[in-house]
Amino acid sequence: MDYVGHGWGMGFGMWFTLILFIVIVFYFLTELTKNKEKHSSAQDILDRRYANGEIDTEEYEEKSNALKKND
Repeated sequence: MDYVGHGWGMGFGMWFTLILFIVIVFYFLTELTKNKEKHSSAQDILDRRYANGEIDTEEYEEKSNALKKND
């Protein structure tokens, strides 16, 4: 019997293409997220360090004011 026209041939190819498309989209979305993190501004980095507790309030305000003066 010939099963090509009954979903076996076309079905596998369509599923494979759909899964491949999803993987490619996911890859590009994760790369865009990584690029945004790499190109953070100095204020973003300072905010993140303060939020993580790496610097205290005094140091944060001092550096934040210095950044605002440079703008």
